[in-house]
Amino acid sequence: MGMEKILVAGATGTTGEKIIKLLKSNEKYQPIAMVRNEDQRTRFESQGIETVMGDLAKDVSKTTKEIDKVIFAAGSKGKDVVNVDQEGAKRLIDAAKKERVNKFVMLSSMGVDNPRGDLKEYLQAKQNADQYLDISGLTFTIVRPGSLTNNEGIGKIKLANKLQEHGTIPRWDVARTLVQSLDDQIAKNQAFEILTGETRIEEAVEQLEMA
Repeated sequence: MGMEKILVAGATGTTGEKIIKLLKSNEKYQPIAMVRNEDQRTRFESQGIETVMGDLAKDVSKTTKEIDKVIFAAGSKGKDVVNVDQEGAKRLIDAAKKERVNKFVMLSSMGVDNPRGDLKEYLQAKQNADQYLDISGLTFTIVRPGSLTNNEGIGKIKLANKLQEHGTIPRWDVARTLVQSLDDQIAKNQAFEILTGETRIEEAVEQLEMA
């Protein structure tokens, strides 16, 4: 069996770059970075990483050809949440559906079930994108971390479909959880929340396997 081709939306972002590194060092997966311009393309291809051109704010209809699975880790950093975080995700979900992609792993956020406060608009956009994925017919996993930090990852998390607390988690550990969730049997058609915790990521995620 050959390596699975994984399209990473948001590959140029802080979390996305970590996802690409993890995929590149994993013998099961071949990362494909989705990029918007030639500079980004050159940067990835100089590291031996394949790219595909696509812009979430406009058109991604050609990005999923020959792709096995997708990780959506893109975001507009609050600048264009409806067009990128929400509609961009929907565009990519439609493109994945058209090509019958095997699994779609979505980076979401804690709080999407009750959007309020300063992040209300962002959380509402993420909620809409999650709901669109849920009814798309695609096999999916939705990962909802707490507040992201740039601390060194520890490889251990706390995981539940709904955690009764708030907190933080390093981007590295979020990236590891997303990559772990690519497995066909892991958290199939489920959404779950994660924070820094005591359980190794592999174990925490596998506990959802048969749930």
